[in-house]
Amino acid sequence: MNKREFLKSAAAVSSFALLPNAAWAFQKGKKLRTAHIGVGNMGAEDLSAISSHSAVDVVALCDVDSVNLSKAHKLHPGARVFFDYRAMLNEMGDEIDAVIVSTPDHTHAPASLMAMEMNKPVYCQKPLTHYVDESRKMMKVAKEKNLVTQMGIQVHSFYDYRLATLLIQSGIIGKVHTVHAWSPKSWGYNGEEPQGEDPVPDQLDWNLWLGTSKKRPYKEGYYHPGNWRKVMDYGCGTLGDMGVHIFDTPYNALNLDVPLTIKNDCRKSNGFGFPENNTVTYEFPGTDYTTKTLKWVWYDGPGMPPKHEDLILPGGKTSGGKQHKEGSVKDKISLDAGMAGAGELPSQGAMFIGKKGRLLLPHFMQLPQKIVKGKYVDISKEIAEVSKANNLGEPIRNYDSEGPKHYHQFVDACLGKGQTTAPFSYAGRLTETILLGVIAGRFPNKTLHYNAETAKFTEEEANQFLGGDYRDF
Repeated sequence: MNKREFLKSAAAVSSFALLPNAAWAFQKGKKLRTAHIGVGNMGAEDLSAISSHSAVDVVALCDVDSVNLSKAHKLHPGARVFFDYRAMLNEMGDEIDAVIVSTPDHTHAPASLMAMEMNKPVYCQKPLTHYVDESRKMMKVAKEKNLVTQMGIQVHSFYDYRLATLLIQSGIIGKVHTVHAWSPKSWGYNGEEPQGEDPVPDQLDWNLWLGTSKKRPYKEGYYHPGNWRKVMDYGCGTLGDMGVHIFDTPYNALNLDVPLTIKNDCRKSNGFGFPENNTVTYEFPGTDYTTKTLKWVWYDGPGMPPKHEDLILPGGKTSGGKQHKEGSVKDKISLDAGMAGAGELPSQGAMFIGKKGRLLLPHFMQLPQKIVKGKYVDISKEIAEVSKANNLGEPIRNYDSEGPKHYHQFVDACLGKGQTTAPFSYAGRLTETILLGVIAGRFPNKTLHYNAETAKFTEEEANQFLGGDYRDF
């Protein structure tokens, strides 16, 4: 179905959505009226999770791809449909209570900020933004307008991650001096920018997909629907995809801010696609839970993490360059790395190194494990005490039931019931840290020095990548 045919059929089904404002005012207070920008792939999951809340009424759907829009509209036939989020917000502003942004990374901030300036609570997928200056602005606007916000890091609300945070803060391994975190997934591309132009599919509005990014010819298989994560103008590589999830718990547990220095050991930048392998070393200022400074090393790409003494498990096993099979886009956006076998380092996860031992946190839905002097230590007593003291309940190993909780937390907060745990005040700092590692990939093996107050590098040549120009479209 092409765009014109879809809009014609959708208009007929959605006639009730053109009710006068008085009718919508009657509904307000009973249901949270949500508008969804991006409803394909992860956007479809976000739509499903948000709409599963009994107090949600989906009133608007927006996507630049009519196939995505058609699928979503079949599930929510009463919602109005749009290709352009600007038109949706301008036409339906008074009929929308909250906005969910699930687009490619480069449109996160433009869409979110427009909604926020209209005083709308926003749930935005990770990473929060494509540029550092966008993260800073989104934090600023959210604070000034006192908006309910939440970044889409749904595992943030899972039992094992909440448990690990509390264990670290209880001092279970003492003050932490090093963190290793890793994922063997690769959103990298070492080829040249494709030449020529392919016909734009009838279902796609390519200009709206590009949005504020620079104009570029459409090429089949390079951008939409999934491979944009590999491209510097649209995504943030593996750091921006899996890094946000895996950074989250150590970053939160240790109460970190942005780093002092960043170095990325990777191939030379080609200016188009991200490196396939990155080893990013951060130095953070110390906190109550760390030594004077903290060293953090992130590894991504095939064969990661490498052999390292900090990653040797009891029995002597490490991943040791274990290869990760290149999967489909669906496989690569999945959070589930699978269960590690006995004595095996999980293919994705984090290791805290403290003065009194190590804590291994697999990604995800697996309990953290304490290691001291090459042996596992039983921490079942500590887990029980922390769980009871903080009302964590019992671990539930079901993503289908646990996944929506993070989304429902946002809905409840919008309705005045509780607060979100990944508001932009937190998510912006986490995203900024991630993006600094992405920028360092443009300067392989060079240590960049960052000033948190000015949000600038000492190395002037790197500052141009902290923001970008917006195209009128």
